[in-house]
Amino acid sequence: MIRRSFPLSAPVRLIALLLVLVFVATGCHRGTKGKNPEEGMPVEQLYEKSHKLMEGGNWSGAESSFKRLLAQYPYGPYTEQAMIETAYAQYKAGKHDDAVSSIDRFIRTYPTHRNIAYLYYLRGLSNSNRDTVFLRRVWSLDPSRRDLSTPRQAYADFNTVAERYPNSRYAADARQRMVELRDVFAQHELDDALYYLRRSAWVSAAGRASYLLETYPQSAYQYDAVAALGEAYTRLGNKALAADARRVLELNQPDHPWLKGNWPKYPWMVRKLNPFAGEKSASTGQRNATMTRK
Repeated sequence: MIRRSFPLSAPVRLIALLLVLVFVATGCHRGTKGKNPEEGMPVEQLYEKSHKLMEGGNWSGAESSFKRLLAQYPYGPYTEQAMIETAYAQYKAGKHDDAVSSIDRFIRTYPTHRNIAYLYYLRGLSNSNRDTVFLRRVWSLDPSRRDLSTPRQAYADFNTVAERYPNSRYAADARQRMVELRDVFAQHELDDALYYLRRSAWVSAAGRASYLLETYPQSAYQYDAVAALGEAYTRLGNKALAADARRVLELNQPDHPWLKGNWPKYPWMVRKLNPFAGEKSASTGQRNATMTRK
């Protein structure tokens, strides 16, 4: 059987051509509609755009833009600086976990980089604030009441800067931050000693106070630790050691309230029933009345 083909009329051909054009135009439009303007942008322009976002304080925007740069240009003269600035933008945005991850990746990749001291310093800053959450900020949770695992890592980071790169521009500030962190650790031990004193666990209280003095000598809480020792030894009936503690305080801090029988003073129990009062260490309130931190 022979099939005959009939030629299309001119109007039908025109309509078919228009349909093809509409289909092609729609497809092209859909293909370009969602395209990111930074896609294919030269690395120099993309870096400048990212850097300007960071200079303007748009940390999240800068982080995203730098990540786009790294995805498009994983190698090259801008890559290393983009990785550093990504970590800094994450730190400033409060994304401390992400900042630490970015820094760890950089240190593994470029262990001898000229800015490696800065990366350790920045990791110390991030670890210092890593477990700070919204409620702790709002309720003014005392630093010594936190989990100290990440602050201890921060101390190690700052120590790396101070010991390996003593001539870097970050060494002096790193050493100062180490002093501040040592005081936080010492206050944590003092809080433990006061906890035991409050529960009449005199031997445990003396043990924590002794540990504080041995581990963190010259801390801002050393004389509070001596007072805790004096109180524990007095309660234990060890008059000789209690007299030694009193003598040390009389020579070094004669205005300490323990010498007048006014220490320790614990927070009012009703305060704990108020969820908006904030959780503060016993030593913090006592220090405000007895010593000024240097």
